[in-house]
Amino acid sequence: MTVLDSRALNRATLARQHLLERGGASVPEAVAHLCGLQAQEPQEPFIGLWSRLADFEPGQLDDALTGRTVVRTHLMRRTVHLVTADDALAWRARHDTMLRQRVLGTYRRELAGIDVDELAAAGRAVLADQRPRTMRELVQAIEDRWPGPPRRALGELLVSALIPMVQLPPRGLWHRTAGVRNLPLATWLGRDVAPLPAEDSDPVGQQLLRRYLAAHGPAASADLRAWCGLAGLPAAVRAVREELVAFRDERGRELLDLPDAPRPHPDTPAPVRFLPAFDNAILGYHDRSRIIDAPHLGLSVAGHRAVLVDGRVAATWAVRNDQLHISPLRRLTDPEREAVRAEAQDLTVFLDEGIEHVHLDGEN
Repeated sequence: MTVLDSRALNRATLARQHLLERGGASVPEAVAHLCGLQAQEPQEPFIGLWSRLADFEPGQLDDALTGRTVVRTHLMRRTVHLVTADDALAWRARHDTMLRQRVLGTYRRELAGIDVDELAAAGRAVLADQRPRTMRELVQAIEDRWPGPPRRALGELLVSALIPMVQLPPRGLWHRTAGVRNLPLATWLGRDVAPLPAEDSDPVGQQLLRRYLAAHGPAASADLRAWCGLAGLPAAVRAVREELVAFRDERGRELLDLPDAPRPHPDTPAPVRFLPAFDNAILGYHDRSRIIDAPHLGLSVAGHRAVLVDGRVAATWAVRNDQLHISPLRRLTDPEREAVRAEAQDLTVFLDEGIEHVHLDGEN
């Protein structure tokens, strides 16, 4: 079985993630291909798409959100993701059990004894008037029946687990600050969430596997689980295994992939790319060694924005005091610093936040 080293896996990931070369896809096409973008920080998906798409303009994502082709919803790992409307409807039921278990695990004592089906029915009854509500407003409407649990626990259970919801614009629009107002996904889209089929073969799980590999492969089953947060996908893996190809990584793990997916030569040049916080190019794996070094793993879950140099996380970046501030994690060569500066200058134009200077640590 062919062994793929870290650099080969890195270039495959960059190719799948549109980080080797900016693509020409539309925003909905790109969001679909990437299986969504993590979006609990509302402005971050704009940066992720700018780094991946040629000629991307923020209004394109705004139009997709207001036009209801892309939505903000709790999905993979119970985090807010930007996904296409079609994927939200198709995938949500497959995630229901995981979403419910994660909230109940977080608030085990506070929610002990709650009849979740009864709570969900009460929440749906309140939302039947099709009026958007904040989580607080929704809880206030039903809390007389459940006076014990904290509002936060009830709200998290209702909004992120029991009722498939969408966070409505203007939340998530470019340079807009807006609180979260929720509406059932089916109400916003005018279509029902697809129910889980009865077949044991798990067709939704099979689709998730294929789509994940197209955007993140080659990858191990543990990587798939880390990305989506779902257990119980072995049946899906078994069902499609004959149509996949297999490799090994340097640790001996089996990696699965789509036969015709791009796997560029390890020496393929990789341009500098600025990633947003919580980007799935990093977080979409259990083993993230293909893109980030072990000493820096904590940065990927702490909300630090990353700079890729030669395809790997080599710096962090932030906007502070009218400066785009870049902090290298290793010594950069002069050509690398020049490339980082050039991409940073382009980013300042895109961000349109009055950034007056790019500061790269280590320079006078």
